[in-house]
Amino acid sequence: MPLMRLDKYISDCGVASRREIKQMIKTGRITLNGVVAATAEIKIDPEQAVVTVDGTALKYDKYHYFMLNKPAGVLSATDDGKQKTVLNLFLPEHKKFNLFPVGRLDKDTTGLLLITDDGDFAHKVISPKSEIFKVYHAHTRLPVNAADIAAFKQGVTLSDGTLCLPAGLELCEDGSCLVTVMEGKYHQVKRMLASRGKPVTALKRLQIGDLKLDESLKPGEYRPLTADELCRVMKKK
Repeated sequence: MPLMRLDKYISDCGVASRREIKQMIKTGRITLNGVVAATAEIKIDPEQAVVTVDGTALKYDKYHYFMLNKPAGVLSATDDGKQKTVLNLFLPEHKKFNLFPVGRLDKDTTGLLLITDDGDFAHKVISPKSEIFKVYHAHTRLPVNAADIAAFKQGVTLSDGTLCLPAGLELCEDGSCLVTVMEGKYHQVKRMLASRGKPVTALKRLQIGDLKLDESLKPGEYRPLTADELCRVMKKK
């Protein structure tokens, strides 16, 4: 990994802004490899340097991964001139990482959305070749039936002729259903159910791979993924 300025390293760890870091260095609150840091401009090796702030060692991460409980009414986009996006929900110290959503949820769809700055990770999660399943909880105007379940298992053909890969469909006790897909076509889950005469009235993503939405997160709240959770995202059925 290339050398990095000390203040950028600390800033990327989400501790403080570069201006604040310079003041912290002046007051002796930051050490580098056991010695009080003298300047913010010094170049360090992010993988080897031991940096502490007020006695607490920092852990540098090249990439960042967050779980968001997406609320309805916000776009799964990085920026929009007119409407609120999921990145508007993030604190400034996190937005500076150049984050973006991993795939998209429709504006009115809620639930699990991953946010990262790791393009390779995002591509793997989205690509059908990775065979990473996504589970959705859908409410429909009419409950699904055995014929719908069989059709999903075979692979539904949408109204425009698009053929979807085989998917899972399960009827819940309250008349709602669970849909399991490993694609991310435009409005796919809604279109699949609509093709069976079961228009969706509410849709929430519950799971990606083996990672389930943390239900303690209120709509609009987010938190970093743990290392174990990151592995669970890539786990196949």
